[in-house]
Amino acid sequence: EKMPYFAEDMVEFLKGTEQLILVGTKPPVSFFAYPGKPGWLTPDGCETLILATAQQDGVHALEALASELNAPAAPALVQQAARPTLPTGGQFNAHTIGAALGALMPENAIVSDEAATSGFACYAPTAGVAPVDWLGLTGGSIGQGVPLAAGAAVACPDRKVVCLSGDGGGMYTLQALWTMAREKLDVVTVVFSNRKYLILQVELMRVGAGNPGRRALDLLDLSNPDLNWVQLANGMGVEASRATTQEEFNHQFAAAAKARGPHLIEAVI
Repeated sequence: EKMPYFAEDMVEFLKGTEQLILVGTKPPVSFFAYPGKPGWLTPDGCETLILATAQQDGVHALEALASELNAPAAPALVQQAARPTLPTGGQFNAHTIGAALGALMPENAIVSDEAATSGFACYAPTAGVAPVDWLGLTGGSIGQGVPLAAGAAVACPDRKVVCLSGDGGGMYTLQALWTMAREKLDVVTVVFSNRKYLILQVELMRVGAGNPGRRALDLLDLSNPDLNWVQLANGMGVEASRATTQEEFNHQFAAAAKARGPHLIEAVI
């Protein structure tokens, strides 16, 4: 289960937690410092235990703990296997793309998720697919998603990697596309092209910045001119396509998931 993004939702999510056991991670904190809201999100009175740090073998630590406690060997059912219906026609947005990913996600894939506001709509529809590894942001910055996908493909060349990136975050490190082309990495990159830093627009309001003016909002806008991700990817040696409807996206993602090598889909939402 994925923890919520916003601080107040995280506080509610962890309410009543008496003991927090950390494996390969640190205690949860908010992405930004919000006026009048806590940054440290562990409830008062909650005992925090570190079973394994990020530098240690978390899987081995969990196996040793299970052995010590004589835990049942049979795995517990966490999620029923179920794929959503492939959406067609009508709307084309992050939610319908999330449903399409759930319907078409390759088995044993690795997902690098840095789609920010669009990524929120992709996690739940993919919860019932065949097991995948889901790699999220490790901090509050952006630009990790595309190079992380390249690294995952180098580490696991026998597995399909699916990169979910916002257009804003992708612009920080789009040179990783060249690495994918050079090394012939098996990565499908989906760029959610809403042509704005929407997550930063949301955060600007949440930190109490008042009523931002035209110049402030222009700094978070990615139009005038519009980014052309098909041309950007082609310039890096990566095959690319653009989807403006749900049917186009379904066809392009299904084809890219079956093919080998890097491919980018610009989903204009």
